[in-house]
Amino acid sequence: MNACCGPARSTATEAPAGPETPAAPPADFAVPDRRPAELLRGMVSVPGGPFLMGGDDADAFPADGEGPVREVTVGPFHIDAACVTNARFATFVKATGYRTEAELIGWSYVFGAFVPQSARGAVLPGSVPGAPWWRAVTGAYWRAPEGPGSSVGDRRDHPVVHMSWNDANAYARWAGKRLPTEAEWEKAARGGLVRARFPWGDELTPRGRHRCNIWQGDFPVRNTREDGFLGTAPVKAFSPNGYGLYNTSGNVWEWCADRFSPDWHRDERTETRIDPVGPPTGANRVLRGGSHLCHSSYCNRYRVAARTSNTPDSTTGHGGFRCAL
Repeated sequence: MNACCGPARSTATEAPAGPETPAAPPADFAVPDRRPAELLRGMVSVPGGPFLMGGDDADAFPADGEGPVREVTVGPFHIDAACVTNARFATFVKATGYRTEAELIGWSYVFGAFVPQSARGAVLPGSVPGAPWWRAVTGAYWRAPEGPGSSVGDRRDHPVVHMSWNDANAYARWAGKRLPTEAEWEKAARGGLVRARFPWGDELTPRGRHRCNIWQGDFPVRNTREDGFLGTAPVKAFSPNGYGLYNTSGNVWEWCADRFSPDWHRDERTETRIDPVGPPTGANRVLRGGSHLCHSSYCNRYRVAARTSNTPDSTTGHGGFRCAL
């Protein structure tokens, strides 16, 4: 567990008691044939070629393995301009009857201050060590992101959350796509800039303008909402980067295809520098981009080079994804 991306379901505290976690939700739905124009709708083209991946920022987290900065080459690909929305995920569910892991298990992690009064009785006892702001809430899932009594009725254009890696992978398969590799995600997120801290440059708020949805104020007790948002923002809030991608810093964490390792990529004998796909084994999957709960006082992983991970069955109120092709 890292306090920034959220607790891992398989390393949860003693509090959440419920049915045993399934290996993965069933994904035996039919995959429809899609024409190229349909597949590419809402996606942007990212040119292939080399780029400098990773970072050596002084405020990075050594255990995350952001460095070294290395030249990596990826082939040309397409990637969603924005994260998958509640509306798009609802279309998938309507077509397939898919049920997410949070639904099957019966609970998910919610930022405690967001739990509405109507859901207070659904909060399971106990707390997450080192991150008491996370609460396990019965009935929290993508349609009720803060628990019973909450809804996404006015958030159709917001990113779908409470997504496990398995859920994201299932949606991508139905859409005729896949999850991006970590190298693809970082190349796309950089938008053509070289070694910049953020998708728009090195200043967090150039000319005093907010360019992403993260926490302002004192985490976790006071959010001044200076960027205009308390929780998630619409997926196309703020300006896109040089390749046309929205919100690759902040808003929600995004799953990548790769398994996570803090050091696999440090040795060219273990990982190629051409279209790398991460280590062949490992329990955790890579997460990128940070979220609306990130704050410089404890988690500045909204930098482009930042990375973290979680178990593929873990779900939180700030975890989403986008697809690649």
